[in-house]
Amino acid sequence: MGYKVVIAGATGNVGREMLNILAERQFPVDEIAVLASRRSQGAEVSFGDKTLKIKDIEQFDFTGWDMALFAIGSDATKKYAPIAAAAGCVVIDNSSLYRYDPDIPLIVPEVNPEAIHGYAKKNIIANPNCSTAQMVVALKPLHDRARIKRVVVSTYQSVSGAGKDGMDELWNQTKGMYVPGQEVAPNKFQKQIAFNVIPQIDVFMEDGTTKEEWKMVVETKKIIDPSIKVTATCVRVPVFVGHSEAVNIEFEDFLDEDEARDILREAPGILVVDKREPGGYTTPVECVGDYATFISRIRQDSTIENGLNLWCVSDNLRKGAALNAVQIAELLGNRVLKKG
Repeated sequence: MGYKVVIAGATGNVGREMLNILAERQFPVDEIAVLASRRSQGAEVSFGDKTLKIKDIEQFDFTGWDMALFAIGSDATKKYAPIAAAAGCVVIDNSSLYRYDPDIPLIVPEVNPEAIHGYAKKNIIANPNCSTAQMVVALKPLHDRARIKRVVVSTYQSVSGAGKDGMDELWNQTKGMYVPGQEVAPNKFQKQIAFNVIPQIDVFMEDGTTKEEWKMVVETKKIIDPSIKVTATCVRVPVFVGHSEAVNIEFEDFLDEDEARDILREAPGILVVDKREPGGYTTPVECVGDYATFISRIRQDSTIENGLNLWCVSDNLRKGAALNAVQIAELLGNRVLKKG
């Protein structure tokens, strides 16, 4: 006996990836519905070897469905998630709308699976920001061993984090650099993204941080430990898929780099690729399509007491979004609903 599953936003990058991962991981699906806005009604998407027709989310009745994976943005989620939840369908939401609600669990299954039982308050579970998800997978096993005091992270985030429009802009802008008369002005991004890096993701806040940086701070505290101090600089780079992070960690207790490497090798969801030779590390191109969060460049930081540096890379459409949502669905099934 399997689950009745809804994918809301099935025509987008993340929605399609959710369908791919549900099929790849052989999630026990009895019935599946794919939803999007009315303008996409009747369009087709793939689920394993099946072809599914998109239904209009506005007309859909969530009664009798077990869970709905949402990838439709905050505005639409605000309208439809409460409707689904009230109908008894558990919502796993990929937007930022519910992440900071104290009554809604924010979950990375490798890090805080016990939080799953908090879903019952509102029948909603939040999926963290893509840049947070991969970082906390690496931080949690190290925190368990030596307690983290402070994290300084600089991100190198791919354009797919801004959706299909972001990917199209990089592609068209890059081509336009070589074809006179086909130059493409910035639209999705604040400045030219082709052959450039942009130190702004999301809007600026009063203290000079951006919303993306604020998200990483607040979400890390909620998922792992509110006492951890986090400061982030988030940067958009001309990479199609895969977020990278340079992470500096200060611990309460000394943690040797070799022990840290061993801890991370044993940790769920992590692959350590760390050879001190040319190319002995993972880059975004190599992580595309993979489930793992890759860790490289693990080394002591001699400028602070009890410090480590590491390099963290992951497919943001997978671990940062779709995979994490499916893992939450698996966790919900295994620990709560127990049908599959």
